[in-house]
Amino acid sequence: MTLRITVWNEFYHEKHNAESAAIYPEGMHEAIRAGLVENGLADVRTATLEEAEHGLTEEVLARTDVLIWWGHVRHHDVSDEVAERVRRRVWEGMGLVVLHSGHYSKPFRLLMGTPCDVRIWDEAGEKERIVVVSPGHPIAQGLDRTFEIDVEESYAEPMEIPEPLELIMLSWFENGEVFRSACTYKRGRGRVFYFRPGHETFPTYYHPQVRRVIANGARWAGGES
Repeated sequence: MTLRITVWNEFYHEKHNAESAAIYPEGMHEAIRAGLVENGLADVRTATLEEAEHGLTEEVLARTDVLIWWGHVRHHDVSDEVAERVRRRVWEGMGLVVLHSGHYSKPFRLLMGTPCDVRIWDEAGEKERIVVVSPGHPIAQGLDRTFEIDVEESYAEPMEIPEPLELIMLSWFENGEVFRSACTYKRGRGRVFYFRPGHETFPTYYHPQVRRVIANGARWAGGES
């Protein structure tokens, strides 16, 4: 079966922040889409906040096996109706991959049932070292045991999420903080994968190992592995 993937993005920073626009001139959703295609996932569409129903109509979600979500400063602008629609589709079996600050998104918080707050974050742009702690998991397939992102925003524990079904990766940052950066959940018949990296002013979504994680995560969330 060919996985049908929809990449959702606020598409706000790339229009209002010069740094983001320079790094992602076509939007982060297009960089993420390109990484999925690069890793063998051909059926990938995109959707953004300003589209009708945020691009996530009943028809679009019915044709989506895996939804990938990036959001940051406009979580409150996502309608409750669309957020509930996403939650319901996950319970029906759609996979969901939530990236970076999407942990604050309405769909993710509905599915987790917790605030999903992060204690500290720092946008200074320090090195992030990601350590694969579950190398046998399908999401870790083809990854190095550790890999580094030269500049990224750091997060710090505790993060107010439920105990993960599986912890796949941990992050260490130059400032000494650590974070659970790759976690899985199951909700109803659907699978949920949270992956931390991806601040809008850094070129994280061009990193080959990050792209591999997202593609692996999409395959896992879609039930291929």
